[in-house]
Amino acid sequence: MTALTKYDRIEATGLWRPDAQAQRREVIVSIGDATLMISDSKDQAITHWSLAAVARVNPDEYPAIFHPDGDTSETLELPENETVMIAAIEKLRRAVNRTRPRPGRLRFLGVGLSIAAVLALGVFWLPGAMQDNTLRVVPQVKRKSLGTALLDRLQRVSGPRCSDAVGSAALTRLGLRLGVSRLAVLPNLTQPALHLPGGLIVINRSVIEDYEEPDVAAGYILAEVSRRATLDPLRPLLSVAGPWENFRLLTTGDLAPETLDAYAEHLLSHPAAPPKDQPLLELFGTAQLRSTPYAMARDITGETVLELVEGDPMQGKNTEPLLTDGDWLRLQSICGG
Repeated sequence: MTALTKYDRIEATGLWRPDAQAQRREVIVSIGDATLMISDSKDQAITHWSLAAVARVNPDEYPAIFHPDGDTSETLELPENETVMIAAIEKLRRAVNRTRPRPGRLRFLGVGLSIAAVLALGVFWLPGAMQDNTLRVVPQVKRKSLGTALLDRLQRVSGPRCSDAVGSAALTRLGLRLGVSRLAVLPNLTQPALHLPGGLIVINRSVIEDYEEPDVAAGYILAEVSRRATLDPLRPLLSVAGPWENFRLLTTGDLAPETLDAYAEHLLSHPAAPPKDQPLLELFGTAQLRSTPYAMARDITGETVLELVEGDPMQGKNTEPLLTDGDWLRLQSICGG
């Protein structure tokens, strides 16, 4: 302790007693290496007190009475005229106290860290865990109703769902051919296709009307099937809705209408990234469907869809038509065009 060097030659005369029953005796007090040394008149050391464990009984009173911390029976009295020694002891005691750990501060820090951990748990872990649990327990019937509710909201922007009877029958046959049971066509969707909770895939009329063959529309449908296989359609809805609405769905089975409105707007304004090529090619192969027409519809230059063109599973093979010519013409008229 650097503060000790200033006082290492200070001495004072005081009265010391080893316990409450003993007589006080005159002693010489000096400061040593982190200790208060008490010696007799022959300079024989009687005892040493650690400066870190010296306490004062009567602050600001005289004679100043000190004792080892925890033992009030052993005392040392220093008269008022020994001001230099008294001041030195007090200063060294303060210096030692500053270096001691503060249990209160440590306790406060511990409480603060605990609160921070709980908050972090609530902010970072709990929403994800609750979302995972919701995805596990929400039944298919509720997923279908959510998909239908979102379709209703998409129609407010895109226009009413195309519902020509013979065209709808052709659409159903296309869905059966691709293994997709729920399909809808909207007249002015901002994207070629979307998939919604409950197995519902929505396509824009342009992917039907703007091409000469149904392979393009079928390709966009399979692309949504591929995306759906990668990510549960309910998860992005819950992510946009937030933890409170997630909790609401988990406990009541419903979402607020404004939450569905916001997610429908999100779907229309945030195009999904293209599905990964290899899993999509596998779907084309399973369906025995050419991937090239879909790829060229996405990019007429072929630059960004080269793997879909070169990896076409039906390349060089004869394929069965997806629809009869009559069904294809009926499907192209589903929106009354």
